Amino acid sequence: MKARIWGARGSLPVALNHKQIRAKLVTALEGAIGRDLDTPEKVADYVDHELSFDVRGTYGGNSSCVEVAAWDADAVHEHIILDLGSGVRPLAGAKLAHYGPGQPQTYHVFMSHLHWDHIMGFPFFTPAYIPGNRIIIYGCHRELETAFRRQQEPISFPVPFDELPATIEFVQMTPGVPLQLRDVTVTAKLQLHAGDSYGYRLEQGGKAMVYSTDSEHKLDNASELATFVDFFRDADLVIFDAMYTLEDSISAKADWGHSSSVVGVELCQLAGVRQLCLFHHEPIYDDARISRVLAETRRYAEVTCEAPLEIVSAYDGMEITL
Repeated sequence: MKARIWGARGSLPVALNHKQIRAKLVTALEGAIGRDLDTPEKVADYVDHELSFDVRGTYGGNSSCVEVAAWDADAVHEHIILDLGSGVRPLAGAKLAHYGPGQPQTYHVFMSHLHWDHIMGFPFFTPAYIPGNRIIIYGCHRELETAFRRQQEPISFPVPFDELPATIEFVQMTPGVPLQLRDVTVTAKLQLHAGDSYGYRLEQGGKAMVYSTDSEHKLDNASELATFVDFFRDADLVIFDAMYTLEDSISAKADWGHSSSVVGVELCQLAGVRQLCLFHHEPIYDDARISRVLAETRRYAEVTCEAPLEIVSAYDGMEITL
């Protein structure tokens, strides 16, 4: 399996502004002073190996959307998507560029919950406008279909849901009851969030990944934390809601339905997870702030983790192979 991050932001999409771009350019050019960067190769090497990621790149601005590549894309025209934030628009563009509009595809979409930042990309999901495509939307909320239909009512969007040419289906899941897609097993788990959210564990051929966003963890609830340790158990990858600092998550933003990177480390350490991916970045954080969170989290893990735990921070365009 491979996880492709198409949208890593939480709550709403964000974009770099001109001041942030200027700051990156100034930092890069200041670092180039005195260097003999007189060929394109030297410039590329400087950018790729001397500049930090928050200067040479960006964590991106699209809201939550993760693709799970589980099958040979040229042999099996079926795809797994986790959430339909604004990141699903570039995902759709990539699929159309690869397959063209003439090859029908099936998209299996698993919804963590129905807040707008996680469904807002669907009206711009091009495969929904192509006859022959099949889109199956899975979730544990009873209002699953209602949320998607309501979003495309005329007051909100010019194309009504019933006019979408693709075949669109909704499947109600039950938490804890595995669902089988070919050789991939998908299991949902209830999480603490306003209106409820659900994490997903996907298993294939001895590999396992967990997608757990929009989930708050009460540190004084040992029994509940234990259920998440079991859910994360021995996963190769956990994509984890690390929106807040630990201080905010237990004080000013307690009960807001999100978690912190420190809690992610603790849970993954107890569960024997191999790689933790920090996800659902706070929209007011710029690239430099997200990089500091990553560095601080890695330092914390070095001090506290008995077993190695690789930690990365999600960005739009990231690929993680299990």
